[in-house]
Amino acid sequence: MAATAKKKRSRIQTANRSAIIEAALDVFSTDGYRGATLDRIADRAGLSKTNLLYYFPSKEEVYKTALEQTVEGWLDPFEEISPNGDPIEELRRYITYKLQMSAKQPEASRLFANEVQRGAPLMLEFLQTRLKALVDEKASVIRGWIDEGKLAPVDPYHLIFMIWATTQHYADFDTQIVAIMGKQSAKKGFHEQTAHAVLSIILNGIKPR
Repeated sequence: MAATAKKKRSRIQTANRSAIIEAALDVFSTDGYRGATLDRIADRAGLSKTNLLYYFPSKEEVYKTALEQTVEGWLDPFEEISPNGDPIEELRRYITYKLQMSAKQPEASRLFANEVQRGAPLMLEFLQTRLKALVDEKASVIRGWIDEGKLAPVDPYHLIFMIWATTQHYADFDTQIVAIMGKQSAKKGFHEQTAHAVLSIILNGIKPR
C-alpha cells in the first residue's frame, strides 16, 4: 500500500512539474523574465504559489528548467542529422521538425529568443560550449556533403542559422504573420503550406547545381 501511495505521489509530482513548466513557458514568453511572477505562473498552472515553491525554490529555477527543456527538445533532432544519410532528406526532416515545433510550441521559441536578446545571462555558457560543439559537428557534416558534391557550395554555419531563423520566425513573429496574412493564417492547411514553401526555398537553394 505504501508503494502504491508513493507511485501515485510520483505521478502527481510529475504532472505538477509539467503543468508549472507549461505555464512558465506561456508567462515568461509573454511577460519576459522581469515581468513574470511566480503568482502568475502558479495561477496559470492551477496551483498555489506555496505548491509551486515545493517544486522550484525560485523564479530563476523555473525559468532555467523551462529553458533547458526547450533547448534539449530542439537538440535531439539536430543531433540525429546523420553524415551517412541523404543530405536533402536529412535536412528536410530537421526543418520539418523545427516548423512543427514552432506551430505546436511557439512559447518555447519566444522564451529562448527573449533569453538570447537579453544577453543570454543564464544560457551563455551553454551556447559557448555544448551548442557550439554540436553546431561545429553538424557544420562539418554539411561541409563533407558539399565536398562530395551532394550539396551546393554554401557556408554550413549560415545555412544552419538560416534554418533556425526561418523556422523560428513562425513562432517568434506570429503576430506579424497574422497581421499580414489575415484570415489565411487561420485556415486549415496553412502550416502545411508554410512547410512546403520553406522546404522548397531552402532545399532547392542547396541542391547541387
